[in-house]
Amino acid sequence: MTHPAVEVCGLRFAYPDGHEALRGVDLRVEHGQRVALLGPNGAGKTTLALHLNGVHTPDAGSVAIGALAVDETNLPEIRRRVGLVFQDADDQLFMPSVRDDVAFGPANLGLGGHELRARITEALGAVGAADLGDRVPHHLSGGERRRVTLATVLAMRPEVLVCDEPTSQLDPAGRRELVAVLRGLAITQVVITHDLPFALELCERAVIISDGRVVADAATPDLLADERLLGAHRLALPYGFDPRVARKGTAP
Repeated sequence: MTHPAVEVCGLRFAYPDGHEALRGVDLRVEHGQRVALLGPNGAGKTTLALHLNGVHTPDAGSVAIGALAVDETNLPEIRRRVGLVFQDADDQLFMPSVRDDVAFGPANLGLGGHELRARITEALGAVGAADLGDRVPHHLSGGERRRVTLATVLAMRPEVLVCDEPTSQLDPAGRRELVAVLRGLAITQVVITHDLPFALELCERAVIISDGRVVADAATPDLLADERLLGAHRLALPYGFDPRVARKGTAP
């Protein structure tokens, strides 16, 4: 493919109060890559993510998904291609049943009948939640809710998956399940996280964003092994965690 999955060039964005959240961000993500976006709170990570499907409009610079520019003309197709999984599952689960939540997006595209049922089955199966269709979303565990939220996005068959802090509020078992699900998806992934071991386990590449700029972009084990770099941008590994040793036991 001649175009990358995601291409961000010279992206600048300021909020109405004048805070400049992005200060000339360049980022290229190839098809099939899993890339972790790391950085301190307020660095601009989520603001960048919200530009990938047109929630925000740049003040300067450009964003493209494949060959398609992210602009007002292309928004319906961009929002089909880029699936956002928000940090809080309550932002995406609001229907009476899991099946209804997963059906919501495709139904709004006009799908129905057998095709809609196939989308629901496919999406729930992809996240290991085939038995949850009749459950009430707010009765699910944290890990189940996270997987169902992911299914609601996958039902749209996006080309790029953007996850914002996907391990927040997950217990260790839920975290392991999520890693397995995300590894099993043959889709480009951009993952915002403060969970550095999770980034190492899932993503072959990591990018640090700080003060609205990309300040590092490298293979995840190499980036996480640079203690001085992490410290300079308010990032820290768990005590005693060695990313180079840990990576040897991590499946690609």
